[in-house]
Amino acid sequence: MSDTSLPGRLAWSGLKDAGNGNREPLARAVIAGLMVVTLTVMLASLATGPIAVPVLDLLPHMAAYFLGDLDGAPEGISLRDWIVVMDIRLPRVVLGALVGAALAVSGAVMQGLFRNPLADPGIVGVSAGAGLGAALFIVLGNAVLAPVMALLGIYAVPLAAFGGGLITTLLLYRIGTRGGITSVATLLLAGIALGALTGAMTGLLVYVADDHQLRDLQFWGLGSLAGSNWDKVLSAAPIILAMLVCVPFLARGLNALTLGEAAASHLGIRVQRLKNLSIVLVAGATGASVAVSGGIGFVGIVVPHLLRLTMGPDHRFLLPAAALLGASMLIAADTLARTIVAPAEMPIGIITAFAGAPFFLWILLRKRGLTGL
Repeated sequence: MSDTSLPGRLAWSGLKDAGNGNREPLARAVIAGLMVVTLTVMLASLATGPIAVPVLDLLPHMAAYFLGDLDGAPEGISLRDWIVVMDIRLPRVVLGALVGAALAVSGAVMQGLFRNPLADPGIVGVSAGAGLGAALFIVLGNAVLAPVMALLGIYAVPLAAFGGGLITTLLLYRIGTRGGITSVATLLLAGIALGALTGAMTGLLVYVADDHQLRDLQFWGLGSLAGSNWDKVLSAAPIILAMLVCVPFLARGLNALTLGEAAASHLGIRVQRLKNLSIVLVAGATGASVAVSGGIGFVGIVVPHLLRLTMGPDHRFLLPAAALLGASMLIAADTLARTIVAPAEMPIGIITAFAGAPFFLWILLRKRGLTGL
C-alpha cells in the first residue's frame, strides 16, 4: 500500500468522508489561506492597543532593523511608536504565535498518537505537569537548585517545564495504553488524576513561595502573555521551533498509525520509535509554552478538530495547518484579552476556555452519537 492511499482509508472519529475525493488541493488552499490570515492577525495585533500605531509604515524599518541595517528608531518615525511595537507588542505577538503553534501541533500529534480526538496536553494533565516542573525551579531555584539555575540561565525554567511535561506524558501513555490500545476513558481519568496531583504539588509550592515568587506563579492560573519580552521569546523559541521543524517528519507515521499499530508496522513504520519521538516533542513544546505563558487550555483540541472537519485527517497537511491556525487563534485571543477590558487585562485562558469548553462538550456529544453510547 502506498503512503498516498492512506488518507482515503482513514475513518477516524467518524470523519468517514475523508476519502470522498482528493482533498489535497483543498488542504493546500487552506494552508495558503491560513498563511494570509496569520500575517493579517499579527499585523492587526501590532497595531491594536491604547496607542494606535501605523504598523504598515514601520514594516520597512523593522525589516531593516532585523537585517542589521538599522540600529534604532529611524528618522521620521515616532520614538514612542517604535518602542511600543518593537519592545512591547512584537515580542508578545511572536511569543503568542510560538505558543499557539506549539499547543495546536501538540494536540494534533497526541490525537494521532493515541488515535483519539479527545487527547490534548491541557485536558490530560500534561500542561499541569509542565507547570509543576517550572514551579519547582521558580520557588526552589535560588536555594536548592541554584547551581542548576546558574548553569542553564534563561533556559532553566523552560527545560524544567519540559521535564515535568515529559514525565507526565510518559505516565499518561503508560496508564492509558494496554496491549497497544488506548482507552479514552482511562486516558481522560488518568489525565484528571495526574492533573489533580501535580496541581496539588504546585499549590504546595505556592504556599511556601515568597511574594516575588508568587507574582511569577500567579499568571499560571489562567494563562497570560503579559510581561512578554525578548528574553522569554529566546528561552522558549529554540525548543518550540525544534518541535515544529521535526513534526512534519512524523506525518507519514501518524497517518499509518491511524490504521492500527500492526498495520503501521507492516507499512514499515517503526512504531515504538515514533511513539518515543512524539512524546518527547510534545513534552518539550508543551513545557516551553507553559513556562512562558502559563496553562492555556483547549487550543490543542479545538484547532486540530476544526481542521479535520475542513480538510481531512492527513497529517502531512494537518500539522502545518494546525501550527498556522493555532498561532493566529492565540494571537487573536490575546489581542482581545488586552483590549476587551482596557486598561486592565483579562487572562487569555478565560477566552480560550469560553471558546474551547463548549466545543469539547460538542465533541463528546458527537462521539456519543456516533458510537451509540
